Amino acid sequence: MDIHEFDDIRPYLPEELPAVFSRLLSDDGFCEAVQYVYKDIPLEQISEMMQSCKTNEEFQKRLVYPVLMELLKQASLGMSSNFGTLSPQKSYTFVTNHRDIVLDSAFLDCNLIDNGFVTAEIAIGDNLLIRPWIKDLVRVNKSFIVQRSLNMRQMLLASSKMSRYMHFTINEKHNNIWIAQREGRAKNSDDRTQESVLKMMSMGGDLRHLHIVPLAISYEYDPCDYLKAEEFQHKRDIPGFKKSQSDDLKNMRTGIFGYKGHIHYQSAPCIDDWLSTLPPDLPKSEYFRMVANHIDQEIHLNYRLYPCNYIALDLLSGNDDQRNNYSNSDKQAFMDYLSGQLSKISIEHPDMNYLRECILTMYANPAINHLKAISKEAELI
Repeated sequence: MDIHEFDDIRPYLPEELPAVFSRLLSDDGFCEAVQYVYKDIPLEQISEMMQSCKTNEEFQKRLVYPVLMELLKQASLGMSSNFGTLSPQKSYTFVTNHRDIVLDSAFLDCNLIDNGFVTAEIAIGDNLLIRPWIKDLVRVNKSFIVQRSLNMRQMLLASSKMSRYMHFTINEKHNNIWIAQREGRAKNSDDRTQESVLKMMSMGGDLRHLHIVPLAISYEYDPCDYLKAEEFQHKRDIPGFKKSQSDDLKNMRTGIFGYKGHIHYQSAPCIDDWLSTLPPDLPKSEYFRMVANHIDQEIHLNYRLYPCNYIALDLLSGNDDQRNNYSNSDKQAFMDYLSGQLSKISIEHPDMNYLRECILTMYANPAINHLKAISKEAELI
């Protein structure tokens, strides 16, 4: 397989970086963004740092990683991870739940670096690449492009190409991959793997060749929770409502800089061995259903829950069944947080009871799914 087959979707190659760096540094939008992020470093110094990077991963470690570490200090209570028995000498496709547009994959790379793994190539939708410099930057940062808004025939061709590229990345480039379990974020945090994602991944070869690892991402707080609630009301009240580019930018900015509390990344075992137990004559529809359900079970089982998840579940349920999992001060802190987020809502005619229920549901669903996964696991023992 020739890498140039994928020139329109793949990350930039090391030999292409100098020209891309020059293009970025001549773009006013990129320079403005850089000066906002690196407030205390002159643009000339940033330029020198960029142009000294010979590989994409060197760029990530020298310019991206430090920014993300500083962001964690300012907007979180810290991040932890556990990759279990995974080996840094192997390549994996991390299939994760999807909370934040930018940070899910960015923080995964931080954790991979900290644990001695190669950083992941990142599947990113072209709908987010709203400026030429953004498209350049994400491709420097090891992203490959998911093409959307295509007709059916074009979508099939694009899906086949992306699948072949994923197999090429794992088995010939020996890089890791990050891909969300579904297109777009699960706004209500009820994380379910779309079978269409698995079907796409299988177009280029056997799923076992991708070495899929279900990975659970757990943020204590989602700074975009009130924006997601606004979107739920808009979709309820406005037929055919769709977010604008400015909405996407606001979500990206809020997600990056907003307060997240504790963050944890927990991997399940690679599913290769489990896939080998499935009957070879299993109908394709049943196969993809079973794989999706298995990934969901592993992600739900590996959530890290926080007091706010249990409190939201009790508030929604109208009982105190989870009372042992939080204190009075935990509950008061969450109630204060909830009031603060609701006060940020700026839509016309806000249905505050509905919006409050939407946000509570976002925090309760991980607890609901986790408790169900534990119960299912117990039944299998």
